[in-house]
Amino acid sequence: MSVAVALLDACVLYPAPLRDFLMRLATTGSYKPRWSAMIHDEWIRNVRANRPDLSLAYLERTRTLMDLHVKDALVEGYETIIPTLSLPDADDRHILAAAIVGQCDTIITFNLKDFPQETLAPYRIEAIHPDVFVMRCIEVSLDAVHRTVLRQQQALKNPTKTLEEVLSALERTSGVRMAPVQLADE
Repeated sequence: MSVAVALLDACVLYPAPLRDFLMRLATTGSYKPRWSAMIHDEWIRNVRANRPDLSLAYLERTRTLMDLHVKDALVEGYETIIPTLSLPDADDRHILAAAIVGQCDTIITFNLKDFPQETLAPYRIEAIHPDVFVMRCIEVSLDAVHRTVLRQQQALKNPTKTLEEVLSALERTSGVRMAPVQLADE
């Protein structure tokens, strides 16, 4: 089975616990993530609107680290095809354009209605909820997902969190069901 190439919509990069999990999971080789500068701009803009306590410099540092630590994730050169695409929300065309140029087979998003399957099918791309994506990763390698969550938990120092708290934060902020990962720890 080939490794999924997945474009991460801004909405899945917005919640820090999910963004952290997806970045750490990418480093296991479980999938190849893609994003664009426009996607970065969107998630950062939305975080800033809701979390003015987080500085732009802090969020830009996160952006830079993402681009540095995940090889070939930043998709470029997609802008010219944006006007040729049609989606229910025209503002989402840049996401599909980046997915096409990034040779993605998946768009991970909470906004499934904005990416109708009949529109994506000619490009051999499907839009899926992050929960579905994580469940697929669990089916392929529960161990890789479990190790990813443990690494995420171990990295949290201020304050520290238990594995259960990390799993709960992922479920609460993103709706991603992490029960199979918790069972693997028992």
